Amino acid sequence: MNKITAAITAVGAYVPDYVLTNKILETLVDTNDEWITTRTGIKERRILKDDTKGTSFLAINAALDLIEKANIDPLEIDLVLLATATADMPVASTGAYVATKIGATNAFSYDLQSACSSFLFGMSTAAAYIESGRYKKVLLIGADKMSSIVDYTDRATCIIFGDGAGAALFEPNYEGLGLQDEYLRTDGDGREFLKMTAGGSLFPASEQTIKDNQHNIIQDGKTVFKYAVTNMSDACDIIMQRNNLTNDDVAWLVPHQANKRIIDAISSRMNLEDSKVLMNIERYGNTTSATLPLVLSDFEHLFKKGDTIIFAAFGGGFSWGSIYLKWAYDKK
Repeated sequence: MNKITAAITAVGAYVPDYVLTNKILETLVDTNDEWITTRTGIKERRILKDDTKGTSFLAINAALDLIEKANIDPLEIDLVLLATATADMPVASTGAYVATKIGATNAFSYDLQSACSSFLFGMSTAAAYIESGRYKKVLLIGADKMSSIVDYTDRATCIIFGDGAGAALFEPNYEGLGLQDEYLRTDGDGREFLKMTAGGSLFPASEQTIKDNQHNIIQDGKTVFKYAVTNMSDACDIIMQRNNLTNDDVAWLVPHQANKRIIDAISSRMNLEDSKVLMNIERYGNTTSATLPLVLSDFEHLFKKGDTIIFAAFGGGFSWGSIYLKWAYDKK
C-alpha cells in the first residue's frame, strides 16, 4: 500500500458585503489612500457590520460554500478544525458550534489559535490526522472577525485588518500529492510586539482594562515587519533547500497577506517571478487566519494537479513557518 499523504481536495470562502475603503478610513483617522496603499498595498477590506454575528458566521458560510461546490455530505466529515484568533467566546468552542451548524454532526471539532499563523499550523494538524489513517475528511477553516478587536481611532492598525473566512478539505492521497514538508516555529519573546492584552487569564476584563483600551489589538509595526520578513524568508529557504527545490520548481507562493512590502521582500529573496506570487491583499487587507484559504479560493482556477506551492505565514506569538504542498486536482 502506498504511503498516505494529506491533500487539499476542495476550497471555499466567504467575505462580508460591506466594503471599508481607504477613502472611508480618511474620514475616521488621520490618513489617506496614497499613504495606506504605499505602505501596505491595501485598498479596501471587508467588514462584518452586524454586531449580532461573530466569527462563527463567517466560518459557517465559508464551510457551506466548500460543501456546496464540492458536493460533499457534511455527515462524512470526521473533524472540523477552526483556525481563529477571534473565537465567538473565550469559553465554548466556536469550532464545535460551526460543525453543528453545517451539519457535520459526526465530526469532532476544536479551535486552533496561533494568530496569523493559525491556518498554516492548522494545515499541519489536519495533515497529521489524515496521515494517521484514522480519518478520511478533515475540514480546516480559517476565520476571523478582526473588526471586533480593532480600534478605529488607531491608524496604525485600523488600516490593516479585515474580516473573512476560507476553508480547505483535506483527504488521503496515494499519488504522492498533498503536504510534503513543513517548517514551523514560535518565539514567545515576541508576544509584546503584537497582542491584545486584556480578556485572558492574566488581564481579565474589568472596568480598568476597558478604560485603558486593552481589548483591541496593538502592534509595534517596525519590529513586526522586520521579524516577519526575516523569519518567513528563512522558513521558505529552509523548506526549499531541504527538498532540493529551485525557484523554477515553485509554481506558486501563497504568503500570508499582512503587507505587500513584506510579500515583495520575501518573493525577492526567493527570486520568484511576480506572476508566481499570489496576492489579494488589495481587496481584503489582513484577515489573519483567513488570508491563506482566501488566496486558495481566489486563485484555485490557476492551480494544476502536481503544482508545487509554498505557503508562508507570520503572526503574533511570535509564530511563523512554511509548508511545501503539491496541488492534487485540476478545477473542473
